[in-house]
Amino acid sequence: MAKQRIIPGAILEINICGMYYCYAQIMNNKESYAFFDLKSKIRLTDLTILQCSPILFIIGVYDNVVTQGQWLKVGKLPIREELQVLPKEFIYHKFDKLQFELYDPNTGEDRPSTKEECRGLERCAVWDKHHIEDRLRDYYNGVPCIWLKEDYEIFKD
Repeated sequence: MAKQRIIPGAILEINICGMYYCYAQIMNNKESYAFFDLKSKIRLTDLTILQCSPILFIIGVYDNVVTQGQWLKVGKLPIREELQVLPKEFIYHKFDKLQFELYDPNTGEDRPSTKEECRGLERCAVWDKHHIEDRLRDYYNGVPCIWLKEDYEIFKD
């Protein structure tokens, strides 16, 4: 595996079970990654298709997934205007009276919140390679992701 640097705008190619490819882009804060709603049986040669592909989710990824070349950098694109300001994330404290907080990945600040304010947001977390690959595979197979089970339970009502 080749050593790689984490560079905003870089496009990463993710091989899912040797069956298809998915793609992600490193965001400006170098901590968040936007995962595109696009799967391809062949490697993309024209990455510009990603500029109009919907975003599935934006989450944090462990640095070593990129730096150790577990996902290959295959190009670079400008980060879309609508992704210049990243969406807020929620923090859930299972055993605390203050159960919810909102986290702003743009500023690093967090504040107390309500469950309703957090509904529909991604949980503030850093994901490993296999967790994200499982999540992508489950999404395209139309099944709930095991790694989101607690989130499903929190917001089931």
